[in-house]
Amino acid sequence: MKQFMLAGVSSGVGKTTITLGILKALANRNLVVQPYKVGPDYIDTAYHTRIAKRPSRNLDSFMIPDEDRLKWSYSKWHQQADVAVIEGVMGFYDGLGTDKDCASSAEIAKKMGVPVILIVDGKATSTSAAAIVHGFASFDKDVNIAGVIINRVASQNHYELIKGAIERYTNVEVLGYFPKNINVELPSRHLGLIPDVEMENLDKTFDTLGELAEQYIQLDRLLEIADLPRVEQVSPFKTKDYTGLKMAYALDDAFHFYYEDNLDLLKDLGVELIPFSPLKDKSLPKADVYYFGGGFPEIYAKELAENQSFRQSVYQASINGAPIYAECGGLMYLGKYLETDGQIFDMVGVFDGKSVMTPRLKKFGYCQATTKVDSLFGKAGTQVRGHEFHHSTFETNEPTVLDMEKTRDGEVVSRWDGGYKVRRTFASYLHVHFYQNEELLFNWLDDVKEAMNK
Repeated sequence: MKQFMLAGVSSGVGKTTITLGILKALANRNLVVQPYKVGPDYIDTAYHTRIAKRPSRNLDSFMIPDEDRLKWSYSKWHQQADVAVIEGVMGFYDGLGTDKDCASSAEIAKKMGVPVILIVDGKATSTSAAAIVHGFASFDKDVNIAGVIINRVASQNHYELIKGAIERYTNVEVLGYFPKNINVELPSRHLGLIPDVEMENLDKTFDTLGELAEQYIQLDRLLEIADLPRVEQVSPFKTKDYTGLKMAYALDDAFHFYYEDNLDLLKDLGVELIPFSPLKDKSLPKADVYYFGGGFPEIYAKELAENQSFRQSVYQASINGAPIYAECGGLMYLGKYLETDGQIFDMVGVFDGKSVMTPRLKKFGYCQATTKVDSLFGKAGTQVRGHEFHHSTFETNEPTVLDMEKTRDGEVVSRWDGGYKVRRTFASYLHVHFYQNEELLFNWLDDVKEAMNK
């Protein structure tokens, strides 16, 4: 079994570009590749999935604080794969606050026991790259920095200079490089890549990246370094049987931000998942419960507004007491209006409020919620870990149902209110991973079953 992490010395070094190239090159060799992403990312995982033809998984030690559950989220999915490839997040030691072992790629690498291939930006540097690698390799002796890949290299001679310096002053092997000015472009928006569903000619870009990885990176040597015994984990989760329960969830270009583990956990519990499209369908499908994930509804605001019959079906379902759960983009859709680029579009109207797009991030990062009222998560006082990342505000007089706070290095650095509940519809900006506590999911599904049996 081959397992390794690709990690950057900082954000912006080309970590995702090189990861996609290596994924494609390995897939071209007819290897079964299981991809992962450190942290709460939805977009990079979609790119991974498109190349590997297997759903990419999130490894997130804040959202999944229990180590056994975290290891299960890793080991479960690569048992039938040839190679497990983990893409890191931000810089290798960057996480929540100043603790190098709090929600960082380094923490994940150590807990999963995988070697790390460090990606260094070679632009405008040579011997100084050795100091960078030396620092990363010596900073934490429990981390195995097993190799280096240099990005944005000007020429073969430039590469040899950097390689020679790193291998002269450190014990870390250089495994190759990517040249600068490569003929690919992965445009970004909101501090991340544009979702794959919005990109044209993406497969051609992947082909180019795969060819570059095959040409410039020593893949055979990389796979030698990554050869580790396969470790099987036993599921740490309690289980219940919800066979017969049908959950419909929004899945189209506007709504596609879901943790794959959440969807699989629902399936493991016997829940039937039914996808629907607020962009294209005329009305909600028949189901026992509805789930609106995140996405970019602001990009499709006009189309969502024009699909009046579907909006009306959602509104009527809420009026009739259907259980509906929405995260981030789902909240924006369930409001009355969405304002973007100076235009105001009609949305569903379950909540009497307006989403307003802003030029800057309004909330970003990990946070914890405590429920003020009984909700789908459980009784009032239930604590939920999550992640917020949004460029909008929700202007409303609806009462909030969540006390939110962000902690860093053991101290609370900010507090705010959030989340809304009308009838049996619950929505907030919070993205939640249910591996943190399956009781959150059980509370939700039990409530649905009890209402069905009345």
